[in-house]
Amino acid sequence: MRIILLGPPGAGKGTQAISLAEEFNLPHISTGDLLRQNVKKSTQLGLRAQDFMNKGLLVPDELVTDMLAQRFKDPDIKNGFILDGFPRNIHQAKTLDNILKEANTGIDAVIYLDTSEKVIIQRLSGRLVCKNCGQNFHKTNMPPKADNLCDKCGGQLYQRQDDKEATIMARLEVYRKEVSTLIEYYEEKQKLYRILADEEAGIVLNRMLQLLKERRDSLKV
Repeated sequence: MRIILLGPPGAGKGTQAISLAEEFNLPHISTGDLLRQNVKKSTQLGLRAQDFMNKGLLVPDELVTDMLAQRFKDPDIKNGFILDGFPRNIHQAKTLDNILKEANTGIDAVIYLDTSEKVIIQRLSGRLVCKNCGQNFHKTNMPPKADNLCDKCGGQLYQRQDDKEATIMARLEVYRKEVSTLIEYYEEKQKLYRILADEEAGIVLNRMLQLLKERRDSLKV
């Protein structure tokens, strides 16, 4: 299956994508991870992206989609993938469709993790990130074993500037404007499924698994 996870900041897309990937034995493709890997490996695309990053600029859509197109050529995605962090707008969605069309395939399901503003603020304002490896923790939901130290590598934990409440509200406003047309796009294609995502991760995961297994069975008919 080829699955896209959509949802506002704090909806739990990354966490759920990892769980779904394990459940269905599919690769988890995160555009953020993909960008970091290309930069770390100093690929041609990574070097171009690094140039923008060094100047404090956003990496252009074209570079990210080129990285994604390259990733889709890897043999491990033959049976599908879980895509997290892409597309973010209607232009990216259409570009993704074109990339997959060239490979004679397409998206099977787009899951929108519908999350309330109250829950988003609670989740993001308590988030802690490791300065060294980027691992995420939460002050309440998933605290580190040692105060402000990463369980994985021992690095220092910090709160990102964009995880403060005023910034979260601004991010949500921008997100809502961008995602409205994206939701309409996938609704018209009858690919969009909404999952209530306010509850704990395990409950949300079970809802998605039930939906996706039904969707997978219908595709086999």
